[in-house]
Amino acid sequence: MKSFIISFGFLFLLVSCAQTQHDDLLIPVAIKGKPSANEAVATFAEGCFWHSEIVFQSLAGVRDAVSGYAGGKDSNPDYEKVSTGETGHAECVQIVYDSSKISFDELLEVFWQVHDPTTLNRQGNDVGTQYRSVIFYHSPEQKEKAEHYKAALNDSGVFDKPIVTAIEPYTNFYSAEDYHQKYFDYNRGQMYCRLVIAPKIEKFEKVFKNKLKSAAKNGEMAENRN
Repeated sequence: MKSFIISFGFLFLLVSCAQTQHDDLLIPVAIKGKPSANEAVATFAEGCFWHSEIVFQSLAGVRDAVSGYAGGKDSNPDYEKVSTGETGHAECVQIVYDSSKISFDELLEVFWQVHDPTTLNRQGNDVGTQYRSVIFYHSPEQKEKAEHYKAALNDSGVFDKPIVTAIEPYTNFYSAEDYHQKYFDYNRGQMYCRLVIAPKIEKFEKVFKNKLKSAAKNGEMAENRN
């Protein structure tokens, strides 16, 4: 896990999420919709949401992953306000998933592995409370699982430093502007995407290859052939 987090640390010295220009980006429409009866919701903050969204969207069983803002006091946050760190919001991703296909435990496993939960208000070169590590729990069960795994990871010594991830009750979520949704898919040529997100996605896909939508699709095709 350490090597996954540290391997591309030097890239963050070059570019950051907040420094990327937005005026020439393609603007897709964010997918929105309430979860159905067989779906659950998880909300994680782990630094720049451009990376978080593509990671969780790639997992089999995840219907949607939306970039947004949570945990703040401003009732009408936008990227400019949140980027000041004054609204109290964290960049996060809200995940709608089918719990019969992927569990909250599995989502937590991905969460812990794809960012550094030991750096307070910082991920690489992205610095500020808006980049803090947080699990916003939606139920007592989610809270219990988050606390259990945090304690287990701390006790295991997997990380060199204590985990600083906050575990807080979910209170609000505001979808980010449309140009932030599916950001990596639409802006792969951007420097931040090429130098920071793409290498991390490559590592993530190797570690979790059996949990990806592509793996599930290939499995279904093989089963149909048989």
